[in-house]
Amino acid sequence: MWNERFNTDQYIYGKEPNHFLAESAKYLSPSSKILSIGEGEGRNAVYLASLGHYVTAVDSSVVGLRKALALADEKNVKIKIVETNLADYNFETEKWDAVISIFCHLPSVLRNKVHAGIIKALKSEGLLIMESYSKDQLKYKSGGPKDLDMLLDLETTKQELNGLHFLHLKTTVRDISEGAFHTGDGSVVQVIGRKP
Repeated sequence: MWNERFNTDQYIYGKEPNHFLAESAKYLSPSSKILSIGEGEGRNAVYLASLGHYVTAVDSSVVGLRKALALADEKNVKIKIVETNLADYNFETEKWDAVISIFCHLPSVLRNKVHAGIIKALKSEGLLIMESYSKDQLKYKSGGPKDLDMLLDLETTKQELNGLHFLHLKTTVRDISEGAFHTGDGSVVQVIGRKP
């Protein structure tokens, strides 16, 4: 599905970073080692690399990742790519200064596994920056899955990310203007969590 969706010259979610990520980047330590999951066409990884971070972009779509490398070349930065399904990805232990998850919607069983992997993979004091569509997004037309199981609410988020200290955790409706596929008001869950 994603190879087909990304198979166009257009960057379907745009070339600019996610708004919440751009607002939250100030929390990152200089020259952080960052993992970005579900990175797609590279807009967030390339943005973080432009700030001087060392970014590994993980996605299951080889087409998206090729576009991510092309965008990195265009912006004169370097990123590392890993093509894999998150069900098979080895997050390792205490490897990352930060993990980024922007609109990476997964079935709840896999999401639970991935969130546990993220917490394990963060170094002490490491950050998770995440924005996901909330269950209320089904009322809006600005993108995201139509499957309730792939959407979040605050209580589920707290449970799945148990072990992080939340610097920011809220549900909000915001204007989303991120390419052709994310446009209009959207209901999102936003997280900045720090591993003790």
